[in-house]
Amino acid sequence: MRTRSSLEYTIPRRRNRRRSRQQQEAIPIVDKFSIQMADDRPMAEQLQAPTGGFESAIVVPPINAQNFELKSSLINLVQNRIFRGGNDEEPHAHIRHFESITNNQRYPDVPNTTIKLLLLHFSLDGVAKTWLDKEPPNSILTWDDLVSKFINFFFPPSKTTNLRNEITNFRQIAQESFSEAWERFKELLRKCPHHGFSLMHPISHIL
Repeated sequence: MRTRSSLEYTIPRRRNRRRSRQQQEAIPIVDKFSIQMADDRPMAEQLQAPTGGFESAIVVPPINAQNFELKSSLINLVQNRIFRGGNDEEPHAHIRHFESITNNQRYPDVPNTTIKLLLLHFSLDGVAKTWLDKEPPNSILTWDDLVSKFINFFFPPSKTTNLRNEITNFRQIAQESFSEAWERFKELLRKCPHHGFSLMHPISHIL
């Protein structure tokens, strides 16, 4: 049988154990907090938005020509046909049109591909502009690289498959003349330059 004195003796010991456990559990919390606050910069500086990492994806080679400047008339000409990345737009057609404008541009000591790298973003807007802005900084080094990434993004394999199926299953429509069917078929080939078919493929379906 326990006495009153023995009960009074056991209570402080139980409280001490409880306090000891709380102290032990508090140690990793304090350590974790101290690790998070290891950055000793002023709080106002830590909350500032970063100013780095916003370089353009397109790397333009150094230009050694003196007094080089893109003409505003050329920029306006490029902007007359904007590519926005819609489903009904054709990336191949846009590149062909862009090159028809820029291929004849000549600047002393400036390669034509450099002019193209400088100009293409002027011809983009909407989804297409966002695509280029999201490309990793300094990740596009050449004109061929830019064209490849542009075409593959806006002309994915699924689109190639759909157009190839249309070409494979091409048929002349009722009341459609041979010349009309032929032009319609060539338009399909134009939309998918990497179709892999010959012009003679649909003859049996048209005649």
